[in-house]
Amino acid sequence: MAVQIPTQAQSQRPKALSVLLDYMTTTDHKKIGILYIVTSIVAFAIAGMLAVALRIQLAVPNNTFLVGNTYNQVLTLHAAVMIFFFLIPIGLFGFGNYFLPLQLGVRDVALPRVNTFAVWGFIFSLVLVIVAMLNGGAPGVGWTFYYPLSVDANQTGVAVLMVALIINGISSLLGSANFAATIINMRAPGMSLWKMPIFAWSIFATSMLQLVSLGGLTAAALVTFLELKMGLSMFNPGIGGVPVLMQQFFWFYSHPAVYVMLLPYLGIGAEIASTMARKPLFGYRVMVYSLLGIVLVSLLVWLHHMFALGIPESWQIAFMVATMIVAVPTGVKIFNLIGTLWGGRIIMKTPTYWLIGFIFNFLIGGITGMSLGMIPFDYQVTMSYYVVAHFHNVMMFGTAFLAMGGIYYWWPKMTGRFLNEKLGLAHFWFFMVGSWMTFLPQYILGLLGMPRRYYTYPDGNFAWNELNLVSTFGALLLLVGGIIWVWNMFQSFQRPITASANPWGGFTLEWTAASPPADYNFAHDFPKTFPTERPLYDWEQSGTKLKPVDPASIHLPVSSWGPFITAVALLLMGWGISFGWFTGYHPQNTPAPQLSATILLYISIPLFLFGMFKWAGTREYDVPVEHHTLTKYDNGFMGMAWFILSEISLFGVLIAGYVYLRVTGHAEPPAMRPNIWLAALNTLILVSSSFVIHRAEQDQHHHRMTRARLGLFIVLVMGALFMLFQIYEFSLFGKESNWTQNLWQSCFFIIVGLHGLHILIGGTGVALPYFQAMTGKLDKTNHGSLTPASLYWHLVDVVWLLIIAIFYIW
Repeated sequence: MAVQIPTQAQSQRPKALSVLLDYMTTTDHKKIGILYIVTSIVAFAIAGMLAVALRIQLAVPNNTFLVGNTYNQVLTLHAAVMIFFFLIPIGLFGFGNYFLPLQLGVRDVALPRVNTFAVWGFIFSLVLVIVAMLNGGAPGVGWTFYYPLSVDANQTGVAVLMVALIINGISSLLGSANFAATIINMRAPGMSLWKMPIFAWSIFATSMLQLVSLGGLTAAALVTFLELKMGLSMFNPGIGGVPVLMQQFFWFYSHPAVYVMLLPYLGIGAEIASTMARKPLFGYRVMVYSLLGIVLVSLLVWLHHMFALGIPESWQIAFMVATMIVAVPTGVKIFNLIGTLWGGRIIMKTPTYWLIGFIFNFLIGGITGMSLGMIPFDYQVTMSYYVVAHFHNVMMFGTAFLAMGGIYYWWPKMTGRFLNEKLGLAHFWFFMVGSWMTFLPQYILGLLGMPRRYYTYPDGNFAWNELNLVSTFGALLLLVGGIIWVWNMFQSFQRPITASANPWGGFTLEWTAASPPADYNFAHDFPKTFPTERPLYDWEQSGTKLKPVDPASIHLPVSSWGPFITAVALLLMGWGISFGWFTGYHPQNTPAPQLSATILLYISIPLFLFGMFKWAGTREYDVPVEHHTLTKYDNGFMGMAWFILSEISLFGVLIAGYVYLRVTGHAEPPAMRPNIWLAALNTLILVSSSFVIHRAEQDQHHHRMTRARLGLFIVLVMGALFMLFQIYEFSLFGKESNWTQNLWQSCFFIIVGLHGLHILIGGTGVALPYFQAMTGKLDKTNHGSLTPASLYWHLVDVVWLLIIAIFYIW
């Protein structure tokens, strides 16, 4: 899309409908960042109100405000919404989308339409959770959805929560791969990795952590969902499964998720500290190494959540040591922040207060976390309110403080308006005092023996009544602080735009854009020399000037309905498989909801394909544009290469679980296994198809489009043959024995069936460039999606070879 300079008539406030339509189709990373931020704030409000309801119930003993499973449902939704729809997305994808391209000096992300699909997938996964709750489908299993509680017949809404987490996870992985590709391939010329702002490094580190670890949560949710719907399980002890394996899957992601909720905010804190102290970041390289160190070590500590489950002592000691080690790079980063502030000319504005509050609060939370890493102490408090207090100490009045700090710091840049300083300080102090009043009593309650996840408690226990009442008053103070915050943001829009391009005197590239930035971000080009991570200071010292650019010469990616339509179809599909697929779930004892859900499921499939082909059939730019990349690979290849990390993680977690079950004798193969000859035939088909698609890709690069189209068609035929043989094999093997009675067979259908789903996904991916080639959308400047489709198809083939080894040969 060519940039158009608005006239006076065009610059008037647009109508609400036109704004809505614009946001539904936009590829502008800033608008997508705003969608993430607004949705996350809405989720924070919902989760916050649910938290207040919990505290009202616990304010006095023997209360009946929330009783039994109703309490459990409110608790589950509070935790799940707060973690997956506020703390993770607002930092990584809200601020990341808005400011990462600005800090890198580029006009957009590597994969703008993938970005659009990711944000709407995230939004619709929240919609799925909320609408299901209103439909009587609220789960009462906790955000950890431990087995076997999650498959209890008395539970409702577990399936829809699993689907929502999977959809949210897909969006998160696509967004993370997009960020990694943007950083590696699209930085401003001359900006090396070691000259990136620390916030960009924090987004890069978090994206890598997401891609490597999220497979654990996906595997746990997927297997739980399949047991609910079809009886396929790796956890069911009735057929030899191991229930604790579910926790292994879950915590493999959900402890690194703590750092996914931390690392972006450490980057935000470093930006605030450097700007407000008027100093360069103390120990920039050490801070980068600490970020990367946290990524590595955080993948090796998940078992400390399971010390009390009877894990072998050697494993417990190893993970205790790893827990101690992860505190080192985390502590280094706190010293980096303190060192940056030390001796600086500190500007005491609202963002600075949030930063200082974070340092103090997070330090306490980190120390209590170290105590939980000590095995004997963990045995005593693991199911008590001590753990609740620690987690909220780290997350709510630790990490969330920097989420607030980021909003106050970057609000002038995003809106061109300042937030009211007095209201901002009132918000801060209500949160500071409210947090300590809420959670400090919970530390003491945990040490006094009050268990977590109980909806009431008896009268007469020493200090329980008083401490719980104080904790509830603290939650009400947090509610007041939240209301002040929302009012502060709302009233700022009543003011005129007065913020300059650099209101705080920052040193990174986003402060060269207007406030708020134009669609094209910058009306200038940057010098190709970046002496440090603070280029504005360096260029000012050297007298280097920015080179103006005519905005009319700038071309941006065109908007498209395809990603939005695809996300809508995913929402309908999620609802359909939750309530209308292999289910007896009937709200109000009537089959009508199940019937309507089934209809939505059937509608969603053609709608999904229509959205994908609409997406693929619209060129990214309306004019030929030279693609800026720092490597020899295009952005599609780079994005897919990073995304494949997540697929390796998903299959790796599931296969590791199966191998454990097989080695320990739980999953013994039945006497009659699937025929090796049919698997060998399928292997020949799939491996041959890899060579064919590689040849088609080479033909496209050499502009032999007729041969490329033929090759893609042959790959589609071979993929269809593979699926036909696979369905035939499944139907034969499924008749021989009952997968609900045989663990090996259950594992076979889960893992091989998931691979079959990937064949369908890969086949759709191959069909898209075939469609582009048939409609003339591929040329020298429009590369289409063949390269990422080819890369994904190769991954599917490699996974199949591994499946052959562990299921058909071993």
